[in-house]
Amino acid sequence: MSAILSIKNLTKIYRRSHLGRTTSTVGLKNLNLEINEGEIMGLIGPNGAGKTTTLKLILGLLNPTEGEIFLMGKKLPDPTVIQRVGFLPEVPYFPRNFSVQEVLYFYGRLSGIAENQIHSRAEKVLDLVRMTKRKDKHVRECSKGMLQRLSLAQALIHDPAFLIFDEPITGLDPVGLTEMREMILSLNKSGKTILFSSHIISEVEKIAHSAGIMANGEMVKVLTSKEWKGQSGSLEKIFVDTIHERGGIEL
Repeated sequence: MSAILSIKNLTKIYRRSHLGRTTSTVGLKNLNLEINEGEIMGLIGPNGAGKTTTLKLILGLLNPTEGEIFLMGKKLPDPTVIQRVGFLPEVPYFPRNFSVQEVLYFYGRLSGIAENQIHSRAEKVLDLVRMTKRKDKHVRECSKGMLQRLSLAQALIHDPAFLIFDEPITGLDPVGLTEMREMILSLNKSGKTILFSSHIISEVEKIAHSAGIMANGEMVKVLTSKEWKGQSGSLEKIFVDTIHERGGIEL
């Protein structure tokens, strides 16, 4: 299998100036990572571990201090490559007065989809995320689960090859969580490569082919599913043991 994403020595240092003094905080340190085409990879770690920073660096929402990112064989930043990426943020925001369908039309145009194809693309992703009957519902009327499905729909509107999800199941009720899990697995089965972050290790255990354990801005360990399969809760134990071996989490 070939690597669709390759990260080399990626470092991000946040610098803040206040009253003539500059302070530096390490957000990410010397990250090396590869994800193969067709794989689901989960990033796990406590708050501040560097998961969201990693995702934002790949998306070009942050500039790295050091290191390189290659996606689909091209060095980032590259607008032609990013156009083939779909992103589901941790906290989606859409104009409250837009209907579900209007949101998708808006993002379809932003993604450069031809005007005569936007309707059919919107209908397809609405069906995929089970929102067809709610396409005329306004954003202000949507529940947390509906907003999460709408966010997934906008991430898929331009039929991307690579998907990045930041905490896609946080805050969902058991039904919503199950539906999101099924949709992620279905997308992967259709050929999508998926990188996602999560605090819910049991869900990573169920759907991921590999997992990266992050702590204090570093990638501590990368595992394949073979290393946790066969025993429920095994990935969580590996995670806890790994963090303890490193002396816990710096607060």
